[in-house]
Order: sequence, then C-alpha cells, then structure tokens
Amino acid sequence: MQALEQRRTTREFKPDALGDQMLSDLLWAACGVNRPGEGKRTVPTAKNAQEIDVYVALVEGLYRYEAETHRLRQVAREDLRGLTSGQEFARVAPVALVLVADFARFKDTAEADAQRYAVFDAGAIAQNISLYCAAAGLGTVVHELPREPLARAMQLGERQSIIMAQAVGWPK
Repeated sequence: MQALEQRRTTREFKPDALGDQMLSDLLWAACGVNRPGEGKRTVPTAKNAQEIDVYVALVEGLYRYEAETHRLRQVAREDLRGLTSGQEFARVAPVALVLVADFARFKDTAEADAQRYAVFDAGAIAQNISLYCAAAGLGTVVHELPREPLARAMQLGERQSIIMAQAVGWPK
C-alpha cells in the first residue's frame, strides 16, 4: 500500500549512481525470474512469450538484462542515455531502461496481436519498475522517445522494436 501511495512521475534527478544491489533489485522487479523451476517472471507475458528485453543504459555503456541468469551483458560501450529522450532528465538520470520487443519470440501469432501483446507486457514491466522505485525511494518517469536513432545505436535486429523507455534515479 505504501508503494502505491508513493508511486509518482519524477522528471528531475540527481546524477548519483544507484549502486549494484539496488540496480540488481530494480531489474529483478522489472522482469526477473521469480519461479526458477518454471522459468516464470515477476510480470505476465502473453502466451508466455517473454518477448520484452530490458536494456540498461548507464554512463559506462548499454547492457541487456538476462533474466535467466540475472546478469547484465554489455552490448555497447557508449553512453546512450541521451538518445532515450530529447529531454534533459534522460541525460541526468543515472539509469535509462529501454523496453524492446523481440517479435520472433511469438509463435503462431498474428503480427497485430503480437504488437498489442508486447505493449501490454511492456506496460506490466513499467509498472513493476514504478512500484519498485516508489518502495525504494527512487524517482522514475516513463517517456516517449525518438526510436529510430536509438534503435540504430543499439543495433537492434529486424524483428526487434523499442516499445518505451523509463528513466530511473534519485529524485532531486
């Protein structure tokens, strides 16, 4: 109840890093494996496709969260946080999470249905992130972004599409 009461949008952040344990907890809350024997996640996904990948943009580079092993795998060495939004908060917040759908993971699903499912699934992840942030005293904002330049910088595949981005950090 306290997390729901504290959940809000924040657009002014301190540049201070979150710390490894807090980032770890944030990512697990976003879409970590909470039932290891089944490989199921903290969020629902349509048809259990688990099609949303969480990319983590930090000052030291871009990483993809691997939920199965609860690890980050570096995919770029550049700081891409500024590409996640045209607004200043994206360059200041220490973490920018980019939710990317991999449509190849949907089997026997019409394209229009897969797109709808991916938006729903990304929304569930964004809400988990928001609730974790509220509980941990962090600020967050889900925001629109220029997808094409960021997708090029991330070197996304043909069947991958950026759904949304979410900045996270200590509120100013």
